[in-house]
Amino acid sequence: MDQKHPLQPGEAAPAFSLPAANHEGRVSLADLRGRPFLIGFFRGLHCPFCRRQVLRLGEVQPALQAAGIDTVAVINTPVERASLYFRYRPTPVMLLSDPDCLTHQAFGVPRAEFLPEGSTDSPRWPYLASMAEFEAARINPTGELPEPMNPMAANPVLNAKDGFAMTQADEAILASHPTQLAGHFLIDAQGIVSWVQIEAMDGPNSISLFPTAADIIAATGGLRH
Repeated sequence: MDQKHPLQPGEAAPAFSLPAANHEGRVSLADLRGRPFLIGFFRGLHCPFCRRQVLRLGEVQPALQAAGIDTVAVINTPVERASLYFRYRPTPVMLLSDPDCLTHQAFGVPRAEFLPEGSTDSPRWPYLASMAEFEAARINPTGELPEPMNPMAANPVLNAKDGFAMTQADEAILASHPTQLAGHFLIDAQGIVSWVQIEAMDGPNSISLFPTAADIIAATGGLRH
C-alpha cells in the first residue's frame, strides 16, 4: 500500500482535530495556530519507549514554553484509556488521542508493512519490511534491557519492569498498529513545518531512538515565530 512520505520543512501542517486526554474537548490545528509548537506522534501505551518519550517531552516542555513554543503529543490510544493512564502520571504536555493513527498518516509518519512469506519483492524500509529483517533487529535505546533485544520482545520486558498491565484496549491497538513508527515535527506560528525527526528511517535497529531534549532545543534555533 502506498504511503505518504513524511512532511518536510517548508510544507504546511495538515488540518486535524483530536480529543484531548488531559484537557477538556478537542484540539485542532486552528487552535494551535499563532504560536509555534512541537508535536510528537507515538504508538499506543503498550510501547514503553513511547511512554518514556512523552515523559521526556514533559521535561523539556518548560524550556519550550519559556521560548513561546507549545508541546503536543498524539498517542495511538483511545481517549478514555489515555485519560485514565495519565491521570495517575500527569504531564504538562498537551495529550491528544488518535486510536486510528489518522493524524500520524496525515503527517506522513511511516508504518511498516511486512512482505508475504515467500515474496520475491525487495524490502523498502520503513514502508515494506521482511519479517527476517525485523526479527533480526536488536535494540536497547534507553540502556534498561539486560541486552539488546528484538523490538517486540523488548516491550514486555520493560512493561514488566514498569508494572504496566496491558488492558484490552492496549491489546487491540497493538494488534491494529503494531508497526507504526513515531515522529516529531516542529511547526512555526504560521503552521509551516520547521524541523522533522522520524524514528528508524535508517532501519529497524534504530526503533525507539527518539530526539533528546538537547536535539529538540537545538532545533528551535531556526524556528520562525
